[in-house]
Amino acid sequence: MTRPETGLWRTVIVDDEPLARQTLRLLLAREPDFTIVAECGHGAEAIATIRRERPDVIFLDVQMPELDGFEVLRQIGPGFVPAIIFVTAFDQYALRAFEEHALEYLLKPFSDERFALVVEWTRARLRERKDASMTAQLSDLLSAVAPQRRELVVRDSGRTVVIPHEDILWIEAEDYCARIHLRGRTLLVRDSLRSLETALSHSGFVRLHRSAIASFACIREIEPITSGDQRLTLCDGTVLKVSRKYRAAVLSGLTRHAKRANLPRPG
Repeated sequence: MTRPETGLWRTVIVDDEPLARQTLRLLLAREPDFTIVAECGHGAEAIATIRRERPDVIFLDVQMPELDGFEVLRQIGPGFVPAIIFVTAFDQYALRAFEEHALEYLLKPFSDERFALVVEWTRARLRERKDASMTAQLSDLLSAVAPQRRELVVRDSGRTVVIPHEDILWIEAEDYCARIHLRGRTLLVRDSLRSLETALSHSGFVRLHRSAIASFACIREIEPITSGDQRLTLCDGTVLKVSRKYRAAVLSGLTRHAKRANLPRPG
């Protein structure tokens, strides 16, 4: 077993209960590759600290006075969001935690064994992110001297899978994961729909409703339905709904795509 590198992951603890912060501090002291750079007792302090310290990991309490953990994330903005482990006494927050890109959550009171499992899972994800960052830097370097390749890199059951954008028909949220529908197969990946949408935002994909995005190149027909939504048909015959919230973006994007590809404009 590889020995953890000392002080590798900069960590911030955010909890309004001093005893809870002490528990996390003592447990993290057993993990040599996690270094606590700050502790915060309320949301406003956490926002300033996260922006200043730019940690790799935050253990973030959900319920705090004035600003809860979700509001902390909204205020620091996506550019500052590191790996999040939500800490809560209420299990109804678990699903929302994953929707906010949490890596894991700890349900108070938690055992030492549960904490160790969460830390091990987080450690693995952090290493993947570090490897992905190095891969992205190499990709940026290569793109300066070679044509850009349009591919999505995801993890599937421990494997790294490279998916050409043109193979992706649509993607749907599935609990706190996402299912990627390809030509002839699907992949279930532990990524949020929001993170995949961001990765594909400049590659001809659009949000259809809260739980789905699709490739413009795969859209074959779109028509209104009585509810005020739109019905969209893909090249493989899949029928999806476009909610009224995203209707304008879908239609304008289709028009731009058709213009670039010299296709008939959507009606």
